[in-house]
Amino acid sequence: MIQPGSIIEFLDNGVFLCALVTAYTDRRLRLLSHSGRELTLPEARVLSVSRERFPWDNRNTALALLKERGEKRSVLAADIVLDDLWEIASAEEENSFAPEFLAELHFGTTPGDDEYAAFLRAIFADPLYFKYRNSRISVNSSEQVEQLRHQREQEAIRARRLEEAALWLQRLMQGEQVSSAEWADYDQCLSLLQDYALDQSTDDATESARSMLKKAGLTAPDAAYQVLVAAGIWDRDENLSLLRSDYPLVFSQESRDLAATLQEATVEELLADPKRQDFRHLPTFTIDAEGTRDYDDALHVVRVDKQDADGRSSQVQVGIHITDVSWYVPPKSPLFSEAQERATSLYFPEGSIPMLPEELSLSLCSLIQDQVRPAFSFLFTINEAGEILQSRITASVISVQRRLSYNEAEALMESEPEFRILNRLRLKLRQNRLDKGALLLSLPDVSFDISDRNRIGVELQPVETPARSLVAEMMIQANAMAAEYCAMREVPGLFRSQPPPRRRLIDGANNSLIDIARQRQFLSRGELTVHPKPHSGLGLNSYTTITSPIRRFLDLVMQQQLAHVLAGKGVLFSAEQCKTFAGILQQKLARAAAIKQQRHRYWILRYLEAKEGERLKATVVSSNPKRVSLLLCDCLYDVDLPPNPSFPVEPGDTVRIRLTRARPMDNTLRLEW
Repeated sequence: MIQPGSIIEFLDNGVFLCALVTAYTDRRLRLLSHSGRELTLPEARVLSVSRERFPWDNRNTALALLKERGEKRSVLAADIVLDDLWEIASAEEENSFAPEFLAELHFGTTPGDDEYAAFLRAIFADPLYFKYRNSRISVNSSEQVEQLRHQREQEAIRARRLEEAALWLQRLMQGEQVSSAEWADYDQCLSLLQDYALDQSTDDATESARSMLKKAGLTAPDAAYQVLVAAGIWDRDENLSLLRSDYPLVFSQESRDLAATLQEATVEELLADPKRQDFRHLPTFTIDAEGTRDYDDALHVVRVDKQDADGRSSQVQVGIHITDVSWYVPPKSPLFSEAQERATSLYFPEGSIPMLPEELSLSLCSLIQDQVRPAFSFLFTINEAGEILQSRITASVISVQRRLSYNEAEALMESEPEFRILNRLRLKLRQNRLDKGALLLSLPDVSFDISDRNRIGVELQPVETPARSLVAEMMIQANAMAAEYCAMREVPGLFRSQPPPRRRLIDGANNSLIDIARQRQFLSRGELTVHPKPHSGLGLNSYTTITSPIRRFLDLVMQQQLAHVLAGKGVLFSAEQCKTFAGILQQKLARAAAIKQQRHRYWILRYLEAKEGERLKATVVSSNPKRVSLLLCDCLYDVDLPPNPSFPVEPGDTVRIRLTRARPMDNTLRLEW
């Protein structure tokens, strides 16, 4: 039993504290601490008890005593060196001793209260040689001591490196140029911060990154990002959603080496296949956006020698020519595996990441003007009524004669007869699909102007212009022909389908933007199947995609399958293999869609952040008791708000809502009525 008036010591959060016992009840002590606080303490937590008793009735005297004894014990503990004691104790057979015995051995005499308490403080302060546990002191072995010494050395090195890193980070944030030549740990530390900023660190690495930033006084939530921008490792608008994904950013060395060695196919090599037709004489042309570099489709139109009652040619042949990527990328090629892993090229306002190396996507496989290229040609003869009279698919050799932009193509629709014919045909083909239940649901493309990163611009580009609509209809026609060709021969593949909408709101071609937005909410989910099924949205009985083999793996697979069948070699990919492709594609395409969606939202928020506090024009798309869905008119971005009872709205209403917060780095968008 510990007597009142005793000075005891105990640990509180790793700190030795002196206290005076004022009462003892049921193995609990009533104490007056050195700070003047009164508290209770279980007897089991007491480490040392003074033999001497002291009065506690005068509070000030007691506090002065505790302060004096505490300071004295700290000084005594600092002077205690345990090396010699360990040498003696470690030579004994026993490795666990009573604290009083070791204290007496160290001092050479029975220690006083202060000396004994100081000895225990020294034991706890330096665990290199001894360990206190359950009122006994155990002696560390030589191996343990050596291990602890090594740990201390490593900790000291880490502390020095942390201090050094903090100084370099501060210099970076002050705008100084820092390189690995000056800072040996430059690459390692910035790599650590990259993983931390991307939430890809291990627990230890996360703690190291936090310690480094904290030491440098960089405590903002995006401090690591800001450091990497200051260092020039990341751009101010770095695509973090892409970096956080597992989408491959570089091609394997094997793929790069292979791409570098591929040679452009010669006419002789291509025409050595008797089933590949020479169409270099045809007046083929590409229609693409101004900045396009990967051309995967071309068109041609020629009049057929059939005349109507007025002596005019009443039929035309249209050719849709798709670059033959399968010539360069066979199924067992590492490039095929790379394409499968990526599933699709990614396009962002700031740049793109191709599915295939640029040696192929921008050169060998691109339908560059005046260059000989292998292709697959989808040919059909159509009359003035829009009826397709005959069609066929063949491997071919082409050489594009004209490269046109959308604007140039539309100008030619006014001046050249063949382009006027194409314009009429695209309207008839579209109407044919509409008559079969197709839905035209295109919204304007949201194009970002990021030339001034301090003020992001947005432009809405119509997609239903005559030239864009022409290209779209021709690609749908080629895809439908490929699907029908496979379906009629029971060739398995990768087919896109879509059940009818859950609710149909629109018909025809002339629908408002808000009606299109409302209809999109009722669309059924598209499917990817091994055998063809109807595609309600396109008004087709069967559908696949084969027209973008440079940028879509699905199209490359279908091109491989089609090439094999056209060559008379039968089916290349079995239904089971196609099913495997479909499973992989659904996973990889979901990843790509998430990356694109997150990046689109980032640039929307970058555009909106300059408008904080403003009221934005929005159109109500739908409403229910729990939420109101709106479309921001100037950037066509979908947002939700809870209903406002004092401001009821109906679908189609135009309102102005307040933008209260737009933070791209935090992915935060807040709006209110």
